[in-house]
Amino acid sequence: MAGYTSDVAKSHKKFTTALNRAKTRQACLNAYWKHKNEHENLLKKHLKEELADVNKKKAKIPYR
Repeated sequence: MAGYTSDVAKSHKKFTTALNRAKTRQACLNAYWKHKNEHENLLKKHLKEELADVNKKKAKIPYR
């Protein structure tokens, strides 16, 4: 599995390609909305994985 940073880089590359290829105002907006949705999903997944790591570490530390 690729890392979060490389996934974001791929997403941005796809977005810039789509934006450069767009010939209409609507195509520009469609590229943006698709990119935004993809970016939000990547971030949500990344933060979920990080929270799981935090909870795993926290579970090993005893209460005082």
